[in-house]
Amino acid sequence: MKKLVSLAVLTALVSGCADLSTTSRTNGYGADGFGEETLVTTPMAEQSLNTDAYLMAPAPKYYIGSAYKVEDVQYIPVEDMSYNQTGVAGIIPTELNGTKTSNGETFDAGQLVATSKTLPLPTIARVTNLDNGQSVVVRVNNRGPFVNTRIMDLSPAAAQRIGLNGQGKIQVQVMVNETNAVKAATLGANTPAQPAPVATPVVTETVAVAAPVETPAPVAAPVATGDYSVQVAAFYAEDSATTLANRMKTYGDAVVVSEGDMYKVRIINLDATQARGVIDALRNNEGMAPGLLKSGRWVNADSI
Repeated sequence: MKKLVSLAVLTALVSGCADLSTTSRTNGYGADGFGEETLVTTPMAEQSLNTDAYLMAPAPKYYIGSAYKVEDVQYIPVEDMSYNQTGVAGIIPTELNGTKTSNGETFDAGQLVATSKTLPLPTIARVTNLDNGQSVVVRVNNRGPFVNTRIMDLSPAAAQRIGLNGQGKIQVQVMVNETNAVKAATLGANTPAQPAPVATPVVTETVAVAAPVETPAPVAAPVATGDYSVQVAAFYAEDSATTLANRMKTYGDAVVVSEGDMYKVRIINLDATQARGVIDALRNNEGMAPGLLKSGRWVNADSI
């Protein structure tokens, strides 16, 4: 029999979304079946349905977070533009309508939104119901569900779009261009405006011209040996990124790259063969889902 849980308990469970790098606790959805819901469909006209403007709107913050544990299970959030996975999805309880998500948005059960344990927030993804082939584009804006049998939970509105009435088998594909666009909009909206530079007045005067002095030609910097970089993780805390980078040096030239307010751990200067080996090693040895860049541009991690 399905458990009945009060809204206060639901809110308390979902509101704890901070990184849990050393502590195990349940947040988002519990492992005892809580978080599963049988969808009661309503006419499409009665729903507050999603629009492109809502999907692509700037978020209060762009949130990835560091590695964390829930119920002794470790999760490692990472930017992975090649994310394409199949698994089981459920439906977010409507009782959570109006609660805050992990990146500071407000959950709206009538919008096309979803949860993920590791994808950056917000991420734009296409979700396909593998039982009927119906697809929907969703905005991933919260962590969860913390039930190992499910990879994602959908809002009631999103579930209805693909004919999901309870739990079902789905495919989740990150939409790269849309995700990059909403990320840029979020980071741009949260960057303080810089003051305009003060023009320096030009002073005209007669200057004695000295004889040209020969200077030695600059020494060219060494050229990188490979075009590929493997991104391991991204953090808001620089010390967390540095700690992981030091541990990743066993796999290659691991560095911390600062982009916006994020610190990204990457293994750089790899050729295609080396990058393939690093990706396989991180997946098999560390349980990670690394991303791949070629000449600074995201590519599919399995394209090499």
